[in-house]
Amino acid sequence: MVRIQRRRLLASCLCITATVFLLVTLQVMVELGKFEKKGFQSSGLQDGHTKMEEAPAHLNAFLKKEALTFNRKRKWELDSYPIMLWWSPLTGETGRLGHCGADACFFTINRTYLHHHMTKAFLFYGTDFSIDSLPLPRKAHHDWALFHEESPKNNYKLFHKPVITLFNYTATFSRHSHLPLTTQYLEGIEVLKSLRYLVPLQSKNKLRKSLAPLVYVQSDCDPPSDRDSYVHELMTYIEVDSYGECLRNKDLPQQLKNPASMDADGFHRIIAQYKFILAFENAVCDDYITEKFWRPLKLGVVPVYYGSPSIADWLPSNKSAILVSEFSHPRELASYIRQLDSDDRLYEAYVEWKLKGEISNQRLLTALRERKWGVQDVNQDNYIDAFECMVCTNVWDNIRLQEKGLPPKRWKAEDTHLSCPEPTVFAFSPFRRPSLNALRKMWISSFEQSKKEAQALRWLVDRNQNFSSQEFWALVFKD
Repeated sequence: MVRIQRRRLLASCLCITATVFLLVTLQVMVELGKFEKKGFQSSGLQDGHTKMEEAPAHLNAFLKKEALTFNRKRKWELDSYPIMLWWSPLTGETGRLGHCGADACFFTINRTYLHHHMTKAFLFYGTDFSIDSLPLPRKAHHDWALFHEESPKNNYKLFHKPVITLFNYTATFSRHSHLPLTTQYLEGIEVLKSLRYLVPLQSKNKLRKSLAPLVYVQSDCDPPSDRDSYVHELMTYIEVDSYGECLRNKDLPQQLKNPASMDADGFHRIIAQYKFILAFENAVCDDYITEKFWRPLKLGVVPVYYGSPSIADWLPSNKSAILVSEFSHPRELASYIRQLDSDDRLYEAYVEWKLKGEISNQRLLTALRERKWGVQDVNQDNYIDAFECMVCTNVWDNIRLQEKGLPPKRWKAEDTHLSCPEPTVFAFSPFRRPSLNALRKMWISSFEQSKKEAQALRWLVDRNQNFSSQEFWALVFKD
């Protein structure tokens, strides 16, 4: 009986203890909930967004002091380095101190530095160069620098003398530019000499049973060069395997259909099986040479090239590519390719340089050796870094000249730094679809209008006042 009473007493104590424990736990949870709610509200994390709350009063003096110290330090730093303001952003960096040898400059896309006394240069990315907002009025010490490696179709205004000569420094595909980017798609000499993807001629001859002698891969259809018209005509005289969206008659494997996969190993191995590739640029400009030319040379395929009129200056050897400009009609070109296709000795003359690893073009060798940037090389600056440092170094050179009481050196772009002729269309065999004919002719009218736009823009910039887009277009169409 006594044992039963003890058990009941023990059970009662346990129940009381458990009840107390639960009450305490519940109270703790309530207090934690209040604390978390307060913390959540004060952190401003509402609806997935951060909201800055005012600091407690006793911290205000300390925070203001810290902010003042930081601002003073930042002001001292900016007063020590020239500011390079990317006006049409390419890098996306809000602020970075970039070192260029012994010199350093502050690079930013923050337009609030427009009127800062240390802002010395405005950097423009050509594709995004717009008349809607320019850093005007332009002060005497404000240099303008243009980086434009792209096709003229992206911004025709830049390719006319009134606009290109607005800039002090240039980095373009032209060899005459202050920082030439002519070899921007070529990693180096070794990739040209490489036999990694080379398919032996005997194997290519066997593959000819299922493959055409020529391959064409383009998805940017009907550009200013009118290349699709030429290829369309050429197809009536010789077989062409076309994998891209333009004139397609053959499909790539599904995983290689994305244009981004054109640098993939699988794509390279498919192209390397062909004897010839139609390497046609989207625009015809001196020194505008893209991967369309360099890729087949790396793969051991003979490029049938149409584009830069100065391409002969950049060939690895005198006989490494077939130039479309040397044939008066696609019919003649087709006949020549068939001749090479059927004669191994004649064909091998175009790949002999690669088989022997001999590059005889001294201009090409010198350009690659002397350029101050690399392509896909972590041990070298890229061409954007080189562009920034070119401007930074020249700005510092002028600062040092002025410190000695000497006049600064004035740099100025020439019209040869970015120049392309008016687009033309091929006269033979126009496409039957009127919409395509209209698109081909559109590039010509676009080029003609861009001349007027260039003249209007130059007049407004020389006036050195801010202007509206309405003013600009009124000048363009005033006649």
